[in-house]
Amino acid sequence: MSSAGLNIAALAKRTGVAADTLRKWEQRYKILSPTRTSGGQRRYSEVDVARVQWLVERLGEGYRIGEAATLLGGTAGETSRTPQEHRDALLAAAGAADTETVARLLDQAFALHPLVETLTSVVEPLLRRVGDEWKAGNFTVAQEHLVSEAVRARIERLLADARGGVRGLAVLACPPGERHDCGLLMLAVMLRADGWQVAYLGADTPLEDSFELATRLDASVLCLSATMPDTMATLKDALGRRDKFEVVVGGTAATAKAVESTGARYVNSNLASAVRELRALGG
Repeated sequence: MSSAGLNIAALAKRTGVAADTLRKWEQRYKILSPTRTSGGQRRYSEVDVARVQWLVERLGEGYRIGEAATLLGGTAGETSRTPQEHRDALLAAAGAADTETVARLLDQAFALHPLVETLTSVVEPLLRRVGDEWKAGNFTVAQEHLVSEAVRARIERLLADARGGVRGLAVLACPPGERHDCGLLMLAVMLRADGWQVAYLGADTPLEDSFELATRLDASVLCLSATMPDTMATLKDALGRRDKFEVVVGGTAATAKAVESTGARYVNSNLASAVRELRALGG
């Protein structure tokens, strides 16, 4: 037993949450993990302080305490707080095919970290790692799909939060045959956060439909994702035309030389770099 740490009054003073409320949270949601003195008095650690402060921030954003406690984890242990910790925990949950934990950890990562950091430091490297594990035979197709679909569901919730744009309108689509669109989804959310209006068409979209919609919406830019080598050959045949909007191409199969040969503009596959490059087109 330990005498170190804060008593309930000190924890209340540090966090601004009344002692009675803290006791209720501890009993009902199991969010705190106090030690006890030799006399049986509770003592709270800096981890407990951080957990309460995190909950207070979520309540300020409109969460109910039960929802926030579930998002935090509701466990008597330390919450993952760094992007690397989230990546490792998500990979372990995927390896165990634990769909509930994967979804909860994704929610927690988006709640704890800024949007761009979550996408570029948690989600993007997680998807690469899962892909590597699948190629190495350590993950099944089902485990890979478990992660990608959970990521898709979480990002689509963000994309559904429509708002006005100040930079212009971007249409995003995967050309015919392209079905892996998680990277494009992440770009759509980051563009939305950067002040764009976004029309997201998703996977396997006919090019003529993408062009027609971009024209009808008076889009500033049409963003196409190429993850398969065959896609670049298709684009070279289809993008000879010029339109009022800019056509940009990115993705793992795109190179500057190949894209420029189609008459389109190449954007870096790094999400943050792509947003910066596209910002110049949005005015």
